Amino acid sequence: MLTHLTVANYAVAEKVELTIREGMTTLTGETGAGKSIVMDALSLVTGARADAGAVREGADRADLSAVFDLSRTPEAQQWLEERELDQENDCVLRRVIRRDGRSRGYINGQPCTLTDLKTLGSMLMDIHSQHQHQSLLKRETHHRLVDEFGGNGELAEQVRAAFREWRELNRKLEQASNQRDERNARTELLRYQVEELDRLALGAEELEQLEAEQKQLANGESILEQCHEAAQCCSEGEPAAVSMLEHARQRLERLPIEVPQLAETCQMLEEARIQAEEAGDNLRRFIDDYDCDPQRLKEVEERLSWIYQIARKHQIQPQEIREHQASLRAELDELENGSESLEQLQERMEAARTEWNRLADELSSARRQAAERLDAGVGEELRRLSMPDIQFQTHFSAPSGDGQPAASGHEEMEFLVSTNAGQSARPLGKVASGGELSRISLAIQVVVAQTSTIPTLVFDEVDVGIGGGVAEVVGRLLRQLGESGQILCVTHLPQVASQAHQHMTVSKFTEDEQTYSTVENLDSEERIREVARMLGGVDLTEQTMAHASEMVQKGQATHH
Repeated sequence: MLTHLTVANYAVAEKVELTIREGMTTLTGETGAGKSIVMDALSLVTGARADAGAVREGADRADLSAVFDLSRTPEAQQWLEERELDQENDCVLRRVIRRDGRSRGYINGQPCTLTDLKTLGSMLMDIHSQHQHQSLLKRETHHRLVDEFGGNGELAEQVRAAFREWRELNRKLEQASNQRDERNARTELLRYQVEELDRLALGAEELEQLEAEQKQLANGESILEQCHEAAQCCSEGEPAAVSMLEHARQRLERLPIEVPQLAETCQMLEEARIQAEEAGDNLRRFIDDYDCDPQRLKEVEERLSWIYQIARKHQIQPQEIREHQASLRAELDELENGSESLEQLQERMEAARTEWNRLADELSSARRQAAERLDAGVGEELRRLSMPDIQFQTHFSAPSGDGQPAASGHEEMEFLVSTNAGQSARPLGKVASGGELSRISLAIQVVVAQTSTIPTLVFDEVDVGIGGGVAEVVGRLLRQLGESGQILCVTHLPQVASQAHQHMTVSKFTEDEQTYSTVENLDSEERIREVARMLGGVDLTEQTMAHASEMVQKGQATHH
């Protein structure tokens, strides 16, 4: 239940605070006084789109907040607890709108998205506007109202979800069928390519080894010639490095006296001789073992040629062959084993259709029961609104689509009326005038509101175009709703305002060339004067005041 509303620097309101009680509260005032400010504030704190132009002139931002008592709203309490946003039984929704157009939402002081504000706001408040009767011309509105009235909103969403599942599987099946030939051709190509690469069987480091071996084999004669000459230099030629090093060492050993400083040099010459001798031995062994087989060279070059040819064929570098082979094999495995077959998709689609059909059957039965109660309730309210000849009915028809599943279920629903006896029922927009449509809308909203679990219902001038005795009936209907919940009603009708449990008035004044809007909670005497103004205008006569006093007394004494 809404307990407090604060509006700061929004439109012409510098600071407006409202404390709202249970029951029916009316908000009245001259046209243009600022009643829409309250409605806009309630819409904004529950997630409506913001307009930066509504920030009060001279202010940097507008700040709007609403406090709700959640003691009788367990659904909202649970929602807050799941997100760790709960704080005892109160909940504060806040919206800050900056002059640059940016806005932020808050729940209990924590920043939140507009989606969260809308979700939580829809559990706390339902706003019925004077323009809502225009939405009655749309079939989707009829679906929503019937499902809300019957408490079938969750079941209707399950039907829509089942339809979306069936539609997605049907799309996949059609796509798979259309791509079957292309898929088969791709599979055959991949199979051929993978088999070809399997035959190549390129090893992990084979390419590098083959290229190195090919270079050696191709240069075999030159390598042997150079190695033979090197071996001659080491130990076999004249003069050979071994002989010269040995000769140098012997020279130093034959010095006339021992020179200690040359001992290390002698050792180095001996080590060099040994290494030169070993180098010569290694070269001779290499020459003896070196394979310069032309047949092996041919085999290596043929193998490399095959590898290079495969790489060119696949338009890749030779060193990418193994990675490319793995990629092709993975794609082939996916086509052969990973994707669902047409038969599997068909089975899943049929299962989804069966599930949709089961849920749609359940929803259809519930809708027809709800529609029967709704039609009866609206008919009763229309008679109370002095429209006894109008026959209201919810018409069911099969959705278009050749018997295929539909998001709406087994049926489309449309509100039809007959405005005169003997006439067949036709769509609202084709037979109802503006005034009739407004009253029909009010009757529907009143009936639907009676089953609503939302604690606060806001009616924004839904009584436009209504007057006389009918207006008094409207007041009784709204007061009746207020007896079991909270009703906030913006009205121009004294017959409605006089029956409220609480009466507030909005006024506008100018000071220092600035315009301000204020909201006051009226006491008994102030209330009579406001009803008198609504009855007779600016000049209040004794008769108007007496009429207003009688109307207020009658409205407060009436029990429903």
